[in-house]
Amino acid sequence: MPQSSPYSALADLSVAFVPPSVSALTDAELLADKQLLADIRRRLDAADASIAAEIAHRSRPELGHSGLAQRMGSRTPEKLIQHLTGVSAKDARTQVSVGSMLVDLAPERPSSDITAPWLRDVAAAVAMGTLTLAAADVIRTGLGSPTGDVTVAALADAARSLIALADEITVEKLAIRAREVRAAIDDAFGLEHEKAVHERRYLRINRRADGSLRVDWGLDLAASAEFEAQYNAVTNARLGGPRFVDPDAAAAADAVSRDPRTLEQFAHDMFLELLRLGALADTATFVGARRPAAQIVVTLADLESGTGAAFFEGQGEPVSVATAQRTICEAGGVPILFGDSGEVLNLGREFRLFSRGQRVTLAARDGGCVWPGCDRPPSWCEAHHINEWARDHGKTDVADGVLLCRHHHMLLHNNGWRIVREDCTYLLIPPAEVDSQRVPIELNSTSPAVRRARERQRSVLVSA
Repeated sequence: MPQSSPYSALADLSVAFVPPSVSALTDAELLADKQLLADIRRRLDAADASIAAEIAHRSRPELGHSGLAQRMGSRTPEKLIQHLTGVSAKDARTQVSVGSMLVDLAPERPSSDITAPWLRDVAAAVAMGTLTLAAADVIRTGLGSPTGDVTVAALADAARSLIALADEITVEKLAIRAREVRAAIDDAFGLEHEKAVHERRYLRINRRADGSLRVDWGLDLAASAEFEAQYNAVTNARLGGPRFVDPDAAAAADAVSRDPRTLEQFAHDMFLELLRLGALADTATFVGARRPAAQIVVTLADLESGTGAAFFEGQGEPVSVATAQRTICEAGGVPILFGDSGEVLNLGREFRLFSRGQRVTLAARDGGCVWPGCDRPPSWCEAHHINEWARDHGKTDVADGVLLCRHHHMLLHNNGWRIVREDCTYLLIPPAEVDSQRVPIELNSTSPAVRRARERQRSVLVSA
């Protein structure tokens, strides 16, 4: 490296190094320096991988506790590399796997000991600093190993073709291309790969420091395609998807694009809504017979006043009493009531949800969310007990239930609205902050059959 280079001190650890200022560089100089550092990094990575492979060799399982990693207090060579360098577990594994390919290049290594002869050109490209470790690793994993139908020579040819592509496409696309190349020379690869990915499927739930959950979901290929199609359908308008000729579809897409939520928040809320809808599926075909009852711990005073805090059993993070009431109303939670002195007053009564048949009846009667101006269909709605099941001992029957979309169900519980029934008429009572007189607003069904029946009833009354 020329001594005039601002990066000439990189290799001299006795000299304090501070990254030089780059704001004054021209575009050409900026890109040239970026390329220079990439070239340096590839050479360093090749050396690093060779050392990682030797660490792995000196820590091989047959050495037991006398192996290097275990003598240094690490369970595996990858753990030792992580401890020494601070890299991720994935990077440590890549260093070891690519480093083992470099070992095969050693001139003194007998040909009988070469583990992956079809990857010798890949290893040589890494050693020369023309191929990154990441690219080498995706070629290795994508091509796989020889079989009865796939020869070493065929894989070696495939590897050379992928090396030529590495500078033209991203590592992610190179990984896809490597699997495509393998599939082209191996009729059985597609099914075997799909089976392998299917076996690796998982869903893990981890609790974060703030009490919320983080979901890590590894899907198989079919599920990935289905999920991605659903994700694209949900977020299409936010990502500049196709324009719509139909005015209604265009208006819906425009509303989504102007939604104040971030893309991540929007996707979160949409998929949570889909999860809730799935839980309402036919219990004969959906996993689990019914939505689980959440046990909610709350004081009687807080539940009656609608203020304070409630807690879902097993979670230390408080939720509002309004959230507890809404959950009890919709999901059939069991309230565990405490008195002012901490004594248990009530362990709750057997929870009861609107049955599937009752929901069908509510859908036919209400036509969707009954909130004035809302156009959500029944499939997007929750069944609301107009006399609160938890606090007012409301009944779970059709007469005492109405359909509300989640947004308006939350608004009702959180902002002091209420729905009452007078015979067959349902009235929405606004909070005093909205209407100081609290004038009732009649709720009307959007079901055309219900409208027709009521119109006929009115015509009969008029004619009488």
